[in-house]
Amino acid sequence: MSDTPVPTTPAGEDKTIAMLAYLTLFLCGVGIIIPILMHNSKKTALGAYHLRQSLGLLIVIIALAIVFTALGFVVGGIPVVGILFMLVRLALNLGVFVLWIIGLLSALKCEQKPVPVLGAIFQEKLATLFT
Repeated sequence: MSDTPVPTTPAGEDKTIAMLAYLTLFLCGVGIIIPILMHNSKKTALGAYHLRQSLGLLIVIIALAIVFTALGFVVGGIPVVGILFMLVRLALNLGVFVLWIIGLLSALKCEQKPVPVLGAIFQEKLATLFT
């Protein structure tokens, strides 16, 4: 076994993958494929970290969409409950958007800082991805 160091990727490429992980997230979910393919050609710790964070956010977005769509059919027609339901949905969607902004800012600063509340869970559950 050789003791030669693993080649490092220039910081610019590392940052690009990290940023693209967030910026392409809302392209119908398939946009995350672009930074994944870029990461597979030049793996970096920062890129892997932010790919896990953004994939976690994508999973949360999809789960919330499924739950709120299903519940919307049930409670949407009930006057007071429907309004409260819409307010809760709006609050959670805004919360996910704030987490997305925090993740993007962390990527821009080249930091491996988890998004609040869920980021540590994403890193734990998705730890084997993008290594």
